[in-house]
Amino acid sequence: MSGVRPALPDAAGHFGPFGGRFVPEALVAALDELAAAHAVAMADPDFQRELRQLLTSYAGRPTPITEARRFSEHAGGARILLKREDLTHTGSHKINNVLGQALLTVRMGKKRVIAETGAGQHGVATATAAALFGLDCTIYMGEEDTRRQALNVARMRLLGADVVPVDAGTRTLKDAINEAFRDWVTTVEYTHYVFGTVAGPHPFPAVVRDFQRIIGDETRTQVLDALGRLPDAVVACVGGGSNAIGIFTAFLADPQVRLYGFEAGGEGIETGRHAATLSAGSRGVLHGARTYVLQDADGQTRPSHSISAGLDYPGVGPEHAWLRETGRVCYQPVTDAEAMDAFRLLARTEGILAALESAHALAGALRVGRELGPGSVVVVSLSGRGDKDVQTAARWFGLDASDRSSRSAAYRRPGSGVDVPGRPM
Repeated sequence: MSGVRPALPDAAGHFGPFGGRFVPEALVAALDELAAAHAVAMADPDFQRELRQLLTSYAGRPTPITEARRFSEHAGGARILLKREDLTHTGSHKINNVLGQALLTVRMGKKRVIAETGAGQHGVATATAAALFGLDCTIYMGEEDTRRQALNVARMRLLGADVVPVDAGTRTLKDAINEAFRDWVTTVEYTHYVFGTVAGPHPFPAVVRDFQRIIGDETRTQVLDALGRLPDAVVACVGGGSNAIGIFTAFLADPQVRLYGFEAGGEGIETGRHAATLSAGSRGVLHGARTYVLQDADGQTRPSHSISAGLDYPGVGPEHAWLRETGRVCYQPVTDAEAMDAFRLLARTEGILAALESAHALAGALRVGRELGPGSVVVVSLSGRGDKDVQTAARWFGLDASDRSSRSAAYRRPGSGVDVPGRPM
């Protein structure tokens, strides 16, 4: 992994006015312990060597870059390159961060890990690492998400994890994080909370970013080797924002590379049913950090919505809030309909089923490619594979085998205007 550390956050975990630590006193010592262990590990060649070996021989890195030639025909002549995090062990970028935090858990002498999960990918990765290292594992997951992501619930349980459905609030990712923090407060002496994204109190945003930046480091090297130049744009989906920070970090110092984050526009910003925190949120505190939050006039967190469970979150990592305010990264919403059209387009043109989270980035890449024009190069972080989302996609497109009448209707569904090749199944 790169030995170059970004300048932010500062010693107190601030990215400009964002970040920091807003937590109960009972967690301060554990966060200080994690910050110290992380700092020592990142400078320790033995830790770096062990992590690199795991990422290579267990997770399957480096992941390749695939040029999506037929998909690119719909992007105004731009060349679309996919960074294939979907090809890692467990099927998403989440394994990069989890293996790093599992090593830290062992170094801190703790025997149990807990985690939150929305789409289930972080939960599966955590359960996998817990099995590998012999750690007890509990995963908190919103009850609504356990229904949407039943396949990943089964995977976690097969791996030996205790999956706890959370029936509070909107029964999604925000509520799962709340329950994980409640667990951690009472078990902190022997439990490490494997936070899954670049949000939460200091040092989690920096810890997760440092373990995910391998996505960007590999991408930068691979594109330079293949094309002899940097890409014109790098695109990623943003919920909490771990895959996006992971790929953006390697390009932040290259002003000629445009960076785009695409968040969940749900049914449209104007409907209020979305999770577009950076497009329609405001400054607030959520899950231990100051960031952008979807909230009402009284500062109460508003419910979010996305067809993608992994993006269904009313907050975002504080570094993304800072990158938005500095203008280094452009953040835009993508609706459910646009994401689903891009999901189907990639399947029909490239034979790849992307995670619904990644489908938001794919829809954004089509938009960016048309803007930049012929000959431009756009890299997309394909953060995960779509096995877990097949049931959702089948319902959306009316491909349920028990309802033939709905199939032809699916091809009349209004969407983003993308002309999708292929024929009804």
